[in-house]
Amino acid sequence: MSRMDLRDAPTVMAQLPGAFEHFNEIHPHSSLKMISPREFRRRQNHPAHQG
Repeated sequence: MSRMDLRDAPTVMAQLPGAFEHFNEIHPHSSLKMISPREFRRRQNHPAHQG
């Protein structure tokens, strides 16, 4: 969000889908051991087989 163009509401609204996509798919989160929320969910749904 810190890099978003905040000049007016329509500009901000147009950028929100991309911002949410970045936050959930790409941006690492320290509380998730530096992976994105979607990667965390993928790993929860498909744990690695240990053998």
